[in-house]
This record gives sequence, structure tokens and C-alpha cells, in this order.
Amino acid sequence: MLFLSFICLLAFYLAWNLGANDVANAMGTSVGSKAITLRQALVIAGILEFTGAVLFGQEVSTTLATKVVNPTLFASFPLVLLTGMVSVLVTCGLWLQIATWRGWPVATSHAVVGAIAGFSWVAIGIQAVDWATVGLISLTWVLTPLFSGTLAALLYTLVRRWILDQPHPLQRLEEWIPWLSVGLFGVFGVIVLPRLTQPIQLFLAQRFSLVLPSHDFAIAGGAVAAIGVTLYSWRQLRVQPWQGSIETQVERQFGRFQVLSACFVAFAHGSNDVGNAVAPLAAIAYIHTTGQVPTAGFQVPIWVLVLGGIGIVTGLAMWGKRVIMTVGEGIIPLQPSSGFCAELATATTILLASRLGLPVSTTHALVGGVIGIGLSQGLKAVKFGTIKQIGLAWLITVPVAMGLGAGIFAIGMQLTGLFSG
Repeated sequence: MLFLSFICLLAFYLAWNLGANDVANAMGTSVGSKAITLRQALVIAGILEFTGAVLFGQEVSTTLATKVVNPTLFASFPLVLLTGMVSVLVTCGLWLQIATWRGWPVATSHAVVGAIAGFSWVAIGIQAVDWATVGLISLTWVLTPLFSGTLAALLYTLVRRWILDQPHPLQRLEEWIPWLSVGLFGVFGVIVLPRLTQPIQLFLAQRFSLVLPSHDFAIAGGAVAAIGVTLYSWRQLRVQPWQGSIETQVERQFGRFQVLSACFVAFAHGSNDVGNAVAPLAAIAYIHTTGQVPTAGFQVPIWVLVLGGIGIVTGLAMWGKRVIMTVGEGIIPLQPSSGFCAELATATTILLASRLGLPVSTTHALVGGVIGIGLSQGLKAVKFGTIKQIGLAWLITVPVAMGLGAGIFAIGMQLTGLFSG
């Protein structure tokens, strides 16, 4: 019991650092564009990240436990895998703390992958690592920010051309609100609504024997939400249409859309990235309880997801400011209109990659989107010093995590008397 309590503290430490670093993916641009305050961002992201983590955080854990390394190779050595997963918790927690302290938005999934690959290489050999998966992840490092940046630049160019630079931008915005609503809920609805409607589908199937495809729920829910946001936005424009300058009114309206987009990204991020924190804990708890190596079908206990969700929210509240300000203000000055385009490009990139089965990073997608908007505004708008620091952090994450993971694993095996050199 004492051992498992110590492991829970390590997992909480990792989730704490994950919350402090990765939640900037959802809220950095909203804070940077002044659509919401830092305190509001912390509250909104905390609620949605925790909800997403607890309700829909099962899937990523299994992937991380079975894709980077083949667990069957450890079938005869469950304690070796247990020690390796402990080293992953320590490695990723330390690296994320360093990155957060420096204000670097790094990809947590890459740190986890690097640490798992590092200890597996030392434990069994180079054949234990699925290098094709590691290579694919490395390729997404390049493709994700390029695609997201290009899409964000295109979206912002369209918004600027058809709304911001028009003689009457407020009237043009009123005409474009339905299309902005459809685009917003068309993208985010596909990511989030199918997950949200699963309990409803199960209830209808069990109670009324009514089986409806998940995409029907997503389409219906997205349509209702888009109509509701359109009507509400039109009403807001007509209630107080002339408070402040025309530019202020336009950006204020875009701020509402940006906050909505950030909320969806926060929920989706919590449901996916909590696995980075709790996958090692789930594997350790399974080995500790059964004495066997977990297989592809093992389930993450709900208390593990709750622990990860609490850790993410706590880290966000206490240490999240640095990375939020780096993403929101350190790359380019953002307005709500440009922040909305960056969020929409990020979600679209992640959605397309998920459909293709590609493991991508929300960090890379959002930073790429922000840079793309900056480049569309001109080179002088981009703070290349910040980009250099972020790029360096991206490049060194996997090798640093591999080295730390291997070293900490070797020390752990020596301490347990299992390391045979």
C-alpha cells in the first residue's frame, strides 16, 4: 500500500506539470488576445480539463502502454516493466517542470514516448522499441505546425479580407456569423459531441431499444448549437451595437467565438492528454495487483483518471501562467479574431490527423497556427526569439526524455537488485 501511495504521488506530480504546461494549448491565445483574463482562463480550463479527463480519458492510456513498446516482451519480467513505468513518471515530471519554468510549451506525449523508449531499450534492447511509431511521431513534429500554420494563415486572410478590412466590418460580421458558427461547431462538434452523446445513446438503446449512429447525434447537436450561437450573437450586436469603436465591437464578437473554441479544445485536451499522466500509473497498479503485464484490453480505474484530472487542474492553477503567456503573447500580439483563427486551425488539424490515425501534438498545432497568422501579418509581427526557444524545446524533448528515462530506469533496477547489466 505504501508503494502504491508513493506511485500515486509521482503520477500526481506528472499530471501537475502536464496541467501547468499543456493547458496553454487551449487557453493561451484567449488570454493573449484579451478575450478572457488569466483567472477566467484558469477556472474555465480547470473545469473542462477535469471533466474531459474523468469522463473520456480511457483510450490514450492503452495506446501509450502498447504502441511504443511491445508489452509481451516483458511478460516474463513484470517487475522490470513496473520499474520502467516508474522511471517514466519521474522523467516526464522533471522535464515538464523544467519546460514550464522556462515557459516552453512542449509536447507531453513526446516526453512520455521518449521515456518509454529509453527504458525499454536499456531493459530488453533496441528491438523492444517500435521505431516506426517513434519515427512517425517525429514526422508529425514537422507536418503538424506546417499544416496548422498554413490553415490559420488562410483563415485569417479570409477573415481580414471579407470582414476586418471592409468599409462596414460590423455589418459584414453580422452576415458572416452563421458561417462562423457552422465552422466552429462543424469542427469541434465532430471531436467532442460523439463522446458526449455516448451515454445518451446507451440510455436510449437500453431503455427504448432505439439505436442511432453517433454521427447523427453529432450533426443534430452541432446544428442546434450553431443556430443558438448565431441567434445569441445577432442579439448581442443589436442590443448594444455602438459601445466603443467599430473595431472594438468586431473584436469583442470574435472574442466570444474564441472562448467557445478554447472551451472545446480544453475538454478534448483533457480527454486525450490525461493518458500521458496516468498511463504509467495504470500499468504499475495493474502489475502491482495482478503480478502480470497489462495487455491491450486492460481498463484504467476511475480513481486513476480522477487523480490525473485533479493533478492537471492543480498544476494549471499554480504554474500555468508562464506557458499561457508564452503562447498568448510571446510569439505575436493577438486579437480575438486572429486567436479564433489559430484555435480553429488547431482543432481542424487535430481532427484530420485523428481520422488518418496520426499521433499529433496540440502544442505543435497551436504554436504553428499562431506563427502562421503572424507570418500572414508580416515578418515584423513575429517574435523569432520566442520561436527559436520553442523549436529548441521541441527538438530536444525526445532525446532528453530517452536519456533521462534510461538513466533513471538503470538506477531503479540497481536499487531493486534486478539490474544485471
